[in-house]
Amino acid sequence: MYTLKLKPALKDYLWGGTRLKTEYKMETDLEKVAEAWVLSTHKDGAGIVLNGELEGKTLTEAVAAFGADCLGENGKKFSYFPILIKLIDAKDDLSVQVHPDDEYALRVEGEYGKTEMWYIVDCEEGATLYYGFKEEISKEQFRAKIADNTITDVLNKVPVKKGDVFFIPSGTIHAIGKGILIAEIQQNSNTTYRVSDYGRLGADGKPRPLHIDKAVEVTSLSKPPVQSDLPEGTLADCEYFNVKIFGTDEINQINVDNTSFSALLCLEGEVSFDGVTLKKGDCAFVPANKGEITFSGSATIIESRV
Repeated sequence: MYTLKLKPALKDYLWGGTRLKTEYKMETDLEKVAEAWVLSTHKDGAGIVLNGELEGKTLTEAVAAFGADCLGENGKKFSYFPILIKLIDAKDDLSVQVHPDDEYALRVEGEYGKTEMWYIVDCEEGATLYYGFKEEISKEQFRAKIADNTITDVLNKVPVKKGDVFFIPSGTIHAIGKGILIAEIQQNSNTTYRVSDYGRLGADGKPRPLHIDKAVEVTSLSKPPVQSDLPEGTLADCEYFNVKIFGTDEINQINVDNTSFSALLCLEGEVSFDGVTLKKGDCAFVPANKGEITFSGSATIIESRV
């Protein structure tokens, strides 16, 4: 087993921008790139291995070739690959949406639910997002606000700045606002229930579908929880993932033991380790039990484990 450098799957959703093409040098014929799935085994867009004997294979195929031990003891507890990592360039507002929990999603959609976290990589001045409700409301009030297109009136609107972190458990209503670039670590799921899309039309000239009944079933109607008392450098810690951020100037070595694999996303700079070089926007999969990894170069890294 060896460290895999990955080519992301790219998505051209209508609200996306061009920064991932121009600034992050992601090669594509797409006019816009809303999301780069930088570490993914999902059927809707798996990453491609760029190095070594598995070059050209999907990450899904590479993990199967390595065997379950590459996931580590924690990773093997999940029924399939546990996480998905994205860079998201919101040129325009995303829809108001919610994701189900595992029980509901597995029963209704046949895949995991979606707890996620956001790290604000960059944003325009004055950028905002929606995160949960201002105050607890009833299902009847929720439906009424959706029906009369005033749902955003009861949502918690938050101004954002570079470096902010949001932990978003399944069931938390949310919407990324325009002018924000986000690194998202999430469960390996693509199930989204739209509550409002501001009346926009899709590429086919028709309104994009909403999923009101499902959203009402799965949405938590109370204010969202806040993760606190996390160790310095830890962005999120939950049953699905542990996420840290560090600079290789301060931490130039990590140990990848048999507990979990490590997913390393380069946010800034350039760094080399274990035969791969990552630049801004690149991601690598380090198999569990790889041992000591020593970094050469100066970079800011988001590391995700399970």
